[in-house]
Amino acid sequence: MHIVFHERYREVYASDPAAAKGRLDHAAAHLHNQGHTWVTPEPATEEDILLVHTREHLQRIQQRPQLYELALLAAGGAVTAAELACSGTQSFGLIRPPGHHASVDSCWGFCWFNNMAVAMQAMRSKGLVKTGVIVDIDLHFGDGTSGFYAQDPQITYHHLNSFSELEQILAAQAECDLVGISAGFDRHLEDWGGILSTEDYTRIGKMIKEFADLHCPGKVFSLLEGGYNHHILGPAIQALITGLEP
Repeated sequence: MHIVFHERYREVYASDPAAAKGRLDHAAAHLHNQGHTWVTPEPATEEDILLVHTREHLQRIQQRPQLYELALLAAGGAVTAAELACSGTQSFGLIRPPGHHASVDSCWGFCWFNNMAVAMQAMRSKGLVKTGVIVDIDLHFGDGTSGFYAQDPQITYHHLNSFSELEQILAAQAECDLVGISAGFDRHLEDWGGILSTEDYTRIGKMIKEFADLHCPGKVFSLLEGGYNHHILGPAIQALITGLEP
């Protein structure tokens, strides 16, 4: 697995839990011990952001320079992860800030730019993707991502509620060039949701891998969304990766 990460993702850029000091330290250390390949991304361009957001929204974020730089870098990490996936190399974006609550002209829930939508749209603009599936496993519904693709039949967004639902969703999907996972880990038993075990994330990964193997082998990328227990985040991410890998 290729892990997309930048040291600046560790910076405190806001007062919310997704920006808390040390939030990625344990996860990065844990994943460094797993033998993954690490990739350092470049920031997204304004043109990338404007594939999803209005210029007015971009300009509002620009008024907070450090936040703007980090949000661009997170979106750039998402684009890098998607590019790797399009080449057949699975990737995980260990990025901050998250993005699935950011809509075309507004944002909330610790999100500023919609990393997943920016990545998908960037791949479409390059002609690398026509159809795609986004599976959101976060505790919270990704209203920004869902809203952006609500009228787009070629990119389908699904928020996970149960394993059986995920199985049904994937079985009903007829075509797919790229799979994006909005990988939130706040459903974990030791996080806000208190629902899923670490092993459950491996099961999710295996289900998505089986689907991808039929439609777009290797073309899967994941982006970190929620996940606020710093100590359990690394093992949970690795569990998902274990399920996704061959």
